[in-house]
Amino acid sequence: MNMQTSPALAPPSPRSLDELQLPAVMMRDILLKTMFRKSSETISETAQALCLPVPITQELMDLARTQRLVQATGSLNANSGGEMGYQLTDAGKARALDALAQSEYFGAMPVPLKVYEKQVKRQSIRNIQVARTQLTEAMGHLVLPDSLLNHLGPAVSAGRSILMYGPPGNGKSSISNGIRSALGDRIYVPLAIEYSGQVITVYDPIVHNAIEQAADAPNSLRRSKRFDARYVCCERPTVVTGGELTLNMLDLVYNPTARTYQAPLQLKATGGIFIVDDLGRQAESPQALINRWIVPLEENKDILGLQSGEKFEVPFDTLVIFSTNFHPNEIFDQAALRRIFFKILIDGPNQEDFLKIFALVAHKKGMKLDERTLIYLLKEKYPTIGNVYANYQPVFLIDQMISICEFEGIPHQMSPELIDRAWDNMFVRDAEIVR
Repeated sequence: MNMQTSPALAPPSPRSLDELQLPAVMMRDILLKTMFRKSSETISETAQALCLPVPITQELMDLARTQRLVQATGSLNANSGGEMGYQLTDAGKARALDALAQSEYFGAMPVPLKVYEKQVKRQSIRNIQVARTQLTEAMGHLVLPDSLLNHLGPAVSAGRSILMYGPPGNGKSSISNGIRSALGDRIYVPLAIEYSGQVITVYDPIVHNAIEQAADAPNSLRRSKRFDARYVCCERPTVVTGGELTLNMLDLVYNPTARTYQAPLQLKATGGIFIVDDLGRQAESPQALINRWIVPLEENKDILGLQSGEKFEVPFDTLVIFSTNFHPNEIFDQAALRRIFFKILIDGPNQEDFLKIFALVAHKKGMKLDERTLIYLLKEKYPTIGNVYANYQPVFLIDQMISICEFEGIPHQMSPELIDRAWDNMFVRDAEIVR
């Protein structure tokens, strides 16, 4: 699958301090804190730490020198390429410590929120058009009816909210992951953004899968990156949450010790997918969770709050997928359901598709099919549960038979007797337990 991105989507590298659109004092203090914490002595080292071009770093260093916060130490040895060395003056160290007391953040210069908003629009998930072939390829490991793909395709291309509902064990989570694979391109995620003088870290290696970039030579005074180095080129992100999701996980995370903020999950998922799995299993009610998403889903913006109580808007450019085993009418009112753009039933397979899945799983696991066993399974076992098939059952039954064969010391095989033993483990017996 094509994992490229258009150069037009890349954030251009800044060419001057003014283009950074950050307060001069903030930029200077981040420079001083970074030099103090990382003990960087050359422009190239400092530029790499700040994720800025060398000329802009030099401009910032010269500003600090005029304020007697930094001083030149002369040329360094040959290992540094003969670069001029710099160090903090006593006043610079004092200012760095004072700035660290206000915020421990140092390193990559943040991207102003208003600048990041423009980048979000350039790489919006709503700009993606997923073709049927892409979706089919991404779902290739699943046996899905064409009618389901007919509903999924427009939903993914719209980049709007999706509610997948239906009985458990029929691949709602696998379909969500297939949708992620179908997107197949790259975006640029900022290491940190800035709003009202506050720094919010966004890039998270747990959430974001970075694409390897060619490294610059350590002594090079020219940076070879073709885009703003304050961003990381990544696959479109996917955040998956389940029963652990709470409302406060959707707020800014403030670290009182470092006095810095971390972006909430949905902001980290910008340009990608946010999956709320097992909706209805959270401590918060489904209605409360949906109510939290009303503004983002309708207006493509979210509202976050700082410790000071100040509220501000951030872009909301995320495909939200809700997945539940409950019927939507049981957990939502109609007003909430109207806010979800696509509602798709993920039902169990019919007998024909069940047999296809069973054959695929058996082949993958090296288990030879046995006609007598399959007839027994369909004619004797499934009628006891009303002939209700689920996508998880072939994997479960075959894995059980393999485990039994290995325990008994016999070759992997299937038989009515092994089906009986496997079947007993698939369901809990309806018997009263005396305590």
